[in-house]
Amino acid sequence: MTHTLPVRPRDAQGRAGRAAHAAAAISRAAAVFLLAGLIPHAHAGLEEGRQKAQICAACHGADGNSPAPAIPSLAGQPRQFIVTALFMFREGRRVNDAMTPFVAKLSNTDLNDLALYFSAQKLTPPTRKAEPDIVALGRAITEKNNCVQCHKADLTGQQHIPRVAGQHKDYLLEQLKSFKAAKRGDFDGTMTSAAQALTPEELEPLAEYLATLVVP
Repeated sequence: MTHTLPVRPRDAQGRAGRAAHAAAAISRAAAVFLLAGLIPHAHAGLEEGRQKAQICAACHGADGNSPAPAIPSLAGQPRQFIVTALFMFREGRRVNDAMTPFVAKLSNTDLNDLALYFSAQKLTPPTRKAEPDIVALGRAITEKNNCVQCHKADLTGQQHIPRVAGQHKDYLLEQLKSFKAAKRGDFDGTMTSAAQALTPEELEPLAEYLATLVVP
């Protein structure tokens, strides 16, 4: 006679956690696979990117340092992240009144040229400093929520994950709110999932901390 052992709640939770972790890993692997096909190994054109970026200057700045608090700086962002963002706008997976019509006719070559140019520019360091209590709280939030695992220890980003250190506070805060509300286009769903652990009270000090980080 075969006896079936009851599933303990803790076991069920453990299995659910492992399943969620596996699903996230598969999603990230799929994202990397798709991006590998989008980003060619051939050398993109830095000068071509500079010329094509002239139309971006009005909003993002001539060298990728945005003069507007609500518009992100692209200087120093990982090349793969910029390609991913442009790709998502072009394919309608992110929607923005200004960006959507601009990217609609961009080719993959255009995406790579623009990404190469902006990623090669230097981000202007923030001049404003956060209060010590905000720095301590912001650092604690990033460590508690494993932000440093994806965005790197210095929060300068990697691969398709953006640099958040030194980015405009207004822009960061708006994106965090959108991720938490699950209204922001998210390539592999990781950031939307991560944002759910943030409390509404943590969003502003986190954005303030990140925006005032000075990283070479």
